[in-house]
Amino acid sequence: MPKKPRCESESIAISLALDYETQKIGESLIIHADCFEWLPQIPEEVFYGVVTDPPYGVKEYDFDQLKKRDQGRGGIWRLPPAFDGSIRAPLPRFTALSLKDRNKLDEYFFTWGKLVIRVMRPGAHLFIASNSFLSQLVFASLIRSGFEFRGELIRLVQTLGLPPLLVPLLKTEQLCFPAILVQ
Repeated sequence: MPKKPRCESESIAISLALDYETQKIGESLIIHADCFEWLPQIPEEVFYGVVTDPPYGVKEYDFDQLKKRDQGRGGIWRLPPAFDGSIRAPLPRFTALSLKDRNKLDEYFFTWGKLVIRVMRPGAHLFIASNSFLSQLVFASLIRSGFEFRGELIRLVQTLGLPPLLVPLLKTEQLCFPAILVQ
């Protein structure tokens, strides 16, 4: 299929912006909008793919949790110690989600999935940043909204180390499973 002229694709992108604030970065047009307001307003089947790192602000961005983080008390936020002279940023503990929090997350991604699947062309792909704990919850909601689960990539996160009792056990397991890395 021949490529559309550059000016036509740019005019399509600009038309999708509606009256929202935009910024052009390279060949991309960034549209600053609330997706729950914007997605219902744009035509169906316009995107060949969606790449997103959505907010998971179910609990970690509640005012009381932000106040605890800012006061160094943590709350849902894990406040890692300085390491090697470097101050590390706080990270939310998603394992602290209650059933109510999980249901809120489910409803958010179910609703978002229904909106975004409408604007994706048949065969388009959705790439969504998540973590191993949340991905199961997010994918279940997206499947209910009409997406098919095709697979996932999970980034290996190495923290300050393993509990000393596990190291000999895992070193033994390396003989059977060479992909296990123990430091």
